[in-house]
Amino acid sequence: AQAVPGALLPADAGDGAVPSPLLRQDEQLELLERLDFVVRNVVELRKEVEELRNSLQQLAVEIVGEVRTHLEETQRVTRRRRFPFFRERSDSTGSSSIYFTASSGNANTDDGESEGGYTTANAESDYDRESERESEDEVSCDTVRTVRRDSLDLVPEDESPLVLDSMLEEGLGQLLEQADRLHSGDERDKREGFQLLLNNKLAYAGQREFLWRLARAHCDMWELTEDADERRSYATEGKEELELALQKWDQSAECHQWFAILCGQLSEQESIPKRIQAGYVFKEHIDKAIALKPQDPQLYYLLGRWCYQVAHLGWLEKRTVSALFEAPPTATVQDALQNFLRVEELSPGFSKAGRVYIAKCYRDLGNASAAVLWMKLASELPGNTKEDAESEKELEEMRSV
Repeated sequence: AQAVPGALLPADAGDGAVPSPLLRQDEQLELLERLDFVVRNVVELRKEVEELRNSLQQLAVEIVGEVRTHLEETQRVTRRRRFPFFRERSDSTGSSSIYFTASSGNANTDDGESEGGYTTANAESDYDRESERESEDEVSCDTVRTVRRDSLDLVPEDESPLVLDSMLEEGLGQLLEQADRLHSGDERDKREGFQLLLNNKLAYAGQREFLWRLARAHCDMWELTEDADERRSYATEGKEELELALQKWDQSAECHQWFAILCGQLSEQESIPKRIQAGYVFKEHIDKAIALKPQDPQLYYLLGRWCYQVAHLGWLEKRTVSALFEAPPTATVQDALQNFLRVEELSPGFSKAGRVYIAKCYRDLGNASAAVLWMKLASELPGNTKEDAESEKELEEMRSV
């Protein structure tokens, strides 16, 4: 009696009442009609689910076909119009660089201010790529980025997922090559490269080589933007991309390098304690990058800049470091000089700015003859980057002295 709904019992029945084993005829008919209605709906629902599944499988097949057609067309265009690969530059720093302190001022620290600031250096283009842009527009990956890896389960069993993977990898290679060319170009190229990577983020967000280049593009946009809020937005977004990447690819020198740079960019408008904290993070990740890629001159250049600026911290910054940190960062001009000389050892004439810093180090150490020699060597290199142009101004000031 406890297992039977109360509706089947008389209203005045007591606890010991026993339900009737049969329903009235009209109630039985109503119940049968409802059961029949439910069965019909279940059958129709199963048919609709099956149709939907078949439609999704067909859609996946169509997407694979579109991607294949697009990539075949891309290969034909590439064969018809070969792009000249940009040569590796020996006269520029090659990528953005952010250093320890954001204070502005001259090299002389008597007034308590730090030398330099968070500066960037991007290589300029050696080639006019107007004709390339027209061709590269045809090599757009807009179709490829519509295919997500998490949709592979929609491909029918007779379609191999390896086909889709190989097409995505081929498209990624072309995309990275194009992004590298645009990064090495002028302001318009850098903006175009940033937008190109954003457009393809959906398809390649899980690829290490794609992610650090996307972070590098955020650094480019930070340099090209004057508005403080926009700068913070670019640096924050780029840093967040690499925070996730480093959880998976801690052994990537490029991820560590650009994460360090973005931390420095993000802290430019912060208070002195936060800038100093960013300096710790910068040094930590640059050291990891050097351990993973010890033959990269750019990393030693970045470390040299960090050492030089730590050695020239202003009075206020030194007091702040001593008050807030048990182990303040330490570096000398000699440490900076060794890193800059290492750059020249790995890549002679790597950058005009690097040679100017060598001259400054020798000047600070009291070796006037060596300083003059490196000033002369720096003058022999062309100024191809924004940082080179700033170094040329410093070189003129040193000549006047």
